[in-house]
Amino acid sequence: MQLQVTNSPFTAEQAELLNKLLPTLTEAQVNWLGGYLAFYRAGNVGAAVSELAVSQVLEAPVLAAAPAAAVVPQGPREATILFGSQTGNSQRLAGRLADKLKGEGFEVTLSAMNKYKTNNLKKAGYLFIVVSTHGEGDPPDNALSLHELLNSKRAPKLDGLKFSVLALGDTSYEFFCKTGQDFDTRLAELGAERIVDRVDCDVDFEEAAAGWIASVNGAVSVAATSVSQQGVANVASVAASAAVESEYSRTNPFLAEVLENLNLNGKGSDRETRHLELSLEGSGLTYAPGDAVGVYPQNDPTLVDELISFLKWNPQESVVIGKAGETSTLREALLHHYEITVLTKPLLEKAAAFSENGKLADLLKPEHKEELKAYANGRDLLDLLRDYGPWTFAVGDIAGLLRKLPPRLYSIASSVNAHPEEVHLTIRKVEYEAHGRARKGVCSVYTSERLEPGDKLPIFIQSNPNFKPPIDPDTPVIMVGPGTGVAPFRAFLEDREESGAAGQTWLFYGDRHFVTDFLYQTDWQRMLNDGVLTKLDVAFSRDSDEKVYVQHRMLEHGEELYKWLQNGAHVYVCGDEKHMAHDVQSALLTIIAQYGGKSAEAAAAYLAELQEQGRYQRDVY
Repeated sequence: MQLQVTNSPFTAEQAELLNKLLPTLTEAQVNWLGGYLAFYRAGNVGAAVSELAVSQVLEAPVLAAAPAAAVVPQGPREATILFGSQTGNSQRLAGRLADKLKGEGFEVTLSAMNKYKTNNLKKAGYLFIVVSTHGEGDPPDNALSLHELLNSKRAPKLDGLKFSVLALGDTSYEFFCKTGQDFDTRLAELGAERIVDRVDCDVDFEEAAAGWIASVNGAVSVAATSVSQQGVANVASVAASAAVESEYSRTNPFLAEVLENLNLNGKGSDRETRHLELSLEGSGLTYAPGDAVGVYPQNDPTLVDELISFLKWNPQESVVIGKAGETSTLREALLHHYEITVLTKPLLEKAAAFSENGKLADLLKPEHKEELKAYANGRDLLDLLRDYGPWTFAVGDIAGLLRKLPPRLYSIASSVNAHPEEVHLTIRKVEYEAHGRARKGVCSVYTSERLEPGDKLPIFIQSNPNFKPPIDPDTPVIMVGPGTGVAPFRAFLEDREESGAAGQTWLFYGDRHFVTDFLYQTDWQRMLNDGVLTKLDVAFSRDSDEKVYVQHRMLEHGEELYKWLQNGAHVYVCGDEKHMAHDVQSALLTIIAQYGGKSAEAAAAYLAELQEQGRYQRDVY
């Protein structure tokens, strides 16, 4: 039905705008707009906030928060949102969903999985899971307990529960989104009803996650025809937060000027580790110890040129680089926008449709799973093109084949209190030989070889609420960070230095050689002299006939380390998950069992309790 000027109070221009808008609105949007207009008519919005603030609210992702009161509840009016997160992405997305549902008048319980009282699951109406997959298909640390419970004989029956799952992962790993898939399958097996299909997100997750949140919000939304005075507070609150939050984010990175780019390794080292100092001046960005910086790098120009040359394409030809139709030259797109150094299974499956070589389709058959995994490991797009041609795709097919170049996350190595409007990073250069070619880490080689002071680097701050120093400054802290894993502990200690925190601190650091590879040695020596760092134990694996690592130093000091734990110490581990973090955890279990007089099972329970209390935190990769 069209609005007519003759039978409505609108001008011709207004009627035309409304006739374009109204058919595009969802039921939830119509309901929200009805409540908003009712509230506006009452004359309250103008008194509460400015016209500019209202426009900010209308554009904000928490748009549904203004009308807080609803009539005639339809179905459960409470929702439980549980997140399992290692780096903070799942927690942030869970919070975004919570804001949406609160705007629909729901009572929302938002919790990390390990903080949630699982007995409440039987009473929950809606349950929404947001969880990442870590390592080789493992749950994040704070999802372990719930994952174990639901997959055990103690799992409760969940008949009547309505649920949906958002899974975060990386298609370059074999067990893509496995943890989310586990939760999704198991909840259904326990009798819960899936109201929105699970969404599996790759590293470029923002759009897919936003779609899932919108679907969930639509599935649970109810009509709202009146607005309470709380709506005024919500509008004012959103407007105020919009005024103080930085405009820069993962989807709108800040171009940070490079202030310093130094090699931390000494002459003669077989490693190169860059200390990067970036300016945040004018960005409004801030951070806390334990947070990370996301860096959008550039691909290696030499590799890009080799790809274009192999395909005999024109580097200046225009290609689409975004869903909104943005374009770029082919060379710029391969430099800045698309990932070309990792072979994922989805990429290989898409590429097979353009290959005239039947061997690629054969490699993708289920019975060749192990061969596929071996081929993808350490190879890149150029390898694929050389190995499985000839190819039939054209330049215009690139957008459908390649995924976006994902940002790289680096633990912040500075305190904003010690370095106002700056952020420091510690990045080790990655170079190696594989399959007859030299390989280079995308971001590490970019920062070490092609980034100079004065250049601009696109970055964003990645908050990590799961890796934070104790609130009480008197709490003792044990930090284990070999190599670049020591970066966040520089931030921890600088922050304690600035605040005058009195709690004892103990750092375990390791690398290859004392003379050339002792990162931030002068910082640790100064902090020892000043009392900011109480104890420092180091392990340099190549300085003796027998390799010695941080876990060996921990075992050597096991009795004292256990006393620290008994006195309330928090333990932090940062670095390689596959080997170091596993070995450190084994050392902790040995120490707890030996000096606590516990069985292996009791030691594991003790460590799990530390994790539940937030006294054992890991930032591992």
